[in-house]
Amino acid sequence: MSLWEYANPVKFIRTTDRVLPWLAWLSAVCLAVGLIWGFFFTPDDFRQGSTVKIIYLHVPSALMAINGWLMMLVASLIWIVRRHHVSALAARAAAPVGATMTVIALATGAIWGQPMWGTYWAWDPRLTSFLILFLFYLGYMALWAAIENDDTAADLTSILCLVGSVFALLSRYAVNFWNQGLHQGASLSLDKEKNVADVFYFPLLVSIAGFVLLFIALVFLRTQTEIRARRMRALLARERMA
Repeated sequence: MSLWEYANPVKFIRTTDRVLPWLAWLSAVCLAVGLIWGFFFTPDDFRQGSTVKIIYLHVPSALMAINGWLMMLVASLIWIVRRHHVSALAARAAAPVGATMTVIALATGAIWGQPMWGTYWAWDPRLTSFLILFLFYLGYMALWAAIENDDTAADLTSILCLVGSVFALLSRYAVNFWNQGLHQGASLSLDKEKNVADVFYFPLLVSIAGFVLLFIALVFLRTQTEIRARRMRALLARERMA
């Protein structure tokens, strides 16, 4: 079986119809377990107190904001190279989900930052690049909405996605690029010594799993909607020409 088979809209909808209920239930379970475990059954941090518990919303949403854009990048490259409409529509479908994740990350970061830094916002390298990433999300969605021809819109938004990917990577690695800034280092790392304590680490992993599954479920659902909307526009265009 080839992965490219799912570029067929009918096969994509048929397959995602089967997996969506499982994704929805698994994401709900992981989010419930991770957030309840994290907020109610973990201790306060010896430095940050109870404010550290916002990590269970902030870190997963930030990860999905960045990786959501990178998923759009992959889908856009597939469109540019192979001209598969499902990939372009998947990128379009992911944009509002990624933008929402970015808003959650910015909002929770501000709430977390105020007691830690004494301010809701600072022009820290990671915060600034994250804000720019959010603006790229808005620009991407606006560009899709402004162009009537779907293929032209897919071409132009794919180019915008390539440019915006620079800021997606900056958001992820800004702490490594610049030592200055208020933002702490990564909460998760391949180097176990740099991870948060296990008492916070394990519920955080469950929360991240919930956010990942939720993101995939929403993108699948929205891609189905985009495919059906494209079909409807094509049918209406044919009727006008008849």
